[in-house]
Amino acid sequence: MPEKRDYYEVLGVQKSAPKDEIKNAYRKLALQYHPDRNKEAGAEDKFKEISEAYAVLSDDQKRTQYDNLGHAGFDQRYTSEDIFRGADFDTIFRDMGFGDFFRTIFGGGFSNGYDGRRRGQDLAFDLEITLEEAAKGTEREVEIPRTEQCDVCNGSGARPGTQVKTCPQCNGSGRVQNMHKVGFATYMQVTACPTCKGRGKLIETPCNSCHGSGLMRKRRKITVKIPPGIDEGFQLRLRGEGEMTTSGGESGDLYVIVHLKQHPQFVREGDDLWHITMISYPQAALGAEISVPTLDGPTTIKIHAGIQVGEVITLRGKGMPRFRGYGRGDLLVRVGIAVPQKLTANQKALLEQLAKEFGTDTNKGRKFRL
Repeated sequence: MPEKRDYYEVLGVQKSAPKDEIKNAYRKLALQYHPDRNKEAGAEDKFKEISEAYAVLSDDQKRTQYDNLGHAGFDQRYTSEDIFRGADFDTIFRDMGFGDFFRTIFGGGFSNGYDGRRRGQDLAFDLEITLEEAAKGTEREVEIPRTEQCDVCNGSGARPGTQVKTCPQCNGSGRVQNMHKVGFATYMQVTACPTCKGRGKLIETPCNSCHGSGLMRKRRKITVKIPPGIDEGFQLRLRGEGEMTTSGGESGDLYVIVHLKQHPQFVREGDDLWHITMISYPQAALGAEISVPTLDGPTTIKIHAGIQVGEVITLRGKGMPRFRGYGRGDLLVRVGIAVPQKLTANQKALLEQLAKEFGTDTNKGRKFRL
């Protein structure tokens, strides 16, 4: 696949451009390259490119992550559908009068209301897991409060035993078409029917349980699969597990936002792990073999004689699995020297003798030239 161009370059704006400038730049380019107006070869691909750039840069969270991660890191976190989810194309294309064509270009990946059927709202759930769970992958069951189909009326909104009438204004389609002019051109705009509010039907006797909405509030248990190597802040998308809606609209999605608990022994940095191990002065001076923890259990490392405070010993492949990749990061062990706070009389005498051997005056302390 060809390498993606920088989103700011695609829209022709500076990295510091405010939202209004980004929106205006996109509107201008969309009018130029929309395949409903531009039949030249490559116009549709150009239109998709500028639409993707706008979907990212018009969203504060996505824009911040793109600025920090660039294309490579950003594309690991977001699928193509995730990029466009929630982008405000609705107001732009309603004014331009392109209607359903925008939806058709991208294979129905958007819910801007052109077909009169609303899409259910997306839900977000914060899930905290341990570092070990993130490393190995796991399954967690979560309980989500969400809107689902009414059990009493089976989602019709009408009291059982009563009938639902077809809306006379839209003839059950849930959509109405309006013609309007923009300059010298005439466009057809498709909107939700104002009489039935896009449902295509009228309810004269509402269901007592859901009051005619066809929906009710429930708590649903959902199993979430956590892939190995997932990091703090990653979002897992569960398609169709969000809020349900009426009128045959598709359910929203559930976004599980992963958070990692603080670990008592490791600090994560990308795919690498850091660990601080404390050794005694004799071990540092003479060398030793010590045990350090890893995600796979304790392992033995060799401390070379004369090791200095802050030196790092790297254990290759003992870090985190690479998310959606191959191999593992490293475990970096930083060495510290533990200074005893209390000494026995014999220990103190031995250290004083050692200080004399090194030519150090323990009473006056050593003098350092800055």
